[in-house]
Amino acid sequence: MKKIKVLIACEESQCETIEFRNAGCLAFSCDLQKCSGGHPEWHVQGDVLQLFDTPCTFKTMDGKSHTVKQWDLVIAHPPCTYLTKAASTLLFPGKQLNHERYSKGLEAREFFMRCLEVNAQFVCVENPVPNRIFKLPPPSCYVQPYFFGDKWQKKTLYWLKNLPPLMPTIFAPEYKSWVHCTRGGKKRSKSFASIAKQMVAQWLPIIEESFRKNNKKHDVALD
Repeated sequence: MKKIKVLIACEESQCETIEFRNAGCLAFSCDLQKCSGGHPEWHVQGDVLQLFDTPCTFKTMDGKSHTVKQWDLVIAHPPCTYLTKAASTLLFPGKQLNHERYSKGLEAREFFMRCLEVNAQFVCVENPVPNRIFKLPPPSCYVQPYFFGDKWQKKTLYWLKNLPPLMPTIFAPEYKSWVHCTRGGKKRSKSFASIAKQMVAQWLPIIEESFRKNNKKHDVALD
């Protein structure tokens, strides 16, 4: 079976990229920042939109060139700074609309929708609870780190295409709010390895089965 091509958009930590690589996928991370996950040979530093229009040719940070005809799975983490409900007080200071921030929120929504509409058979777009003013589509589900054994609460919404919601595995008996225990920045927005492992464990078999069925249909058509 061919290697499944995975793009993790807006990821510098390479948390999910590493898990999919470990599972045998041809996975790449892409972010405006350099990667901190230790694998520059898997990281594209630049605008991820250049990778959305396939076929595409790009260079990873080690200078090597790669060509992908089409991504099979795209997992995207578009910036939530201006979309999140948690920043409502900044959007309406003194109960008045901050037009500059609202404009940036509309730009962030446009990028979010580009991620959601990317040309791939399987898509997951991740974000926290959004402000209703930006009218994002209804999410497919949400996850919490404590669904998978981590002792943290950090509600994250998923918008899914051809993928089922991740099913909880081990509920942590006690957990703390990740947001309240961090001070923003990279640490607050981190991805959890426990969730990345479940993406591989629960979604990869579905993707592989889809390709097996498609290959079988193709073989029958050739007969």
